[in-house]
Amino acid sequence: MNVSAIALQGLQQADAQLEQAAATIASFGATSPDGATLDIVDFSAAILALNSAQTQSSVNLSTLKVADQMQKSVIDMIA
Repeated sequence: MNVSAIALQGLQQADAQLEQAAATIASFGATSPDGATLDIVDFSAAILALNSAQTQSSVNLSTLKVADQMQKSVIDMIA
């Protein structure tokens, strides 16, 4: 199991979620071609998704830092 690869994949997923939430928030108040507008419930859901993406990014970055520290410790023990 490669922890770094898993954390990197998590970062990529969080980035995609962040982009989608940001696009939703940016379109708030705009009218779509079918005349529908984004309502406050959709806006709230996008804000929650944005916060979730931020938390996921933070956790995955922390995981990468710990994995890096562990690898350095193993190399130091071997050397």
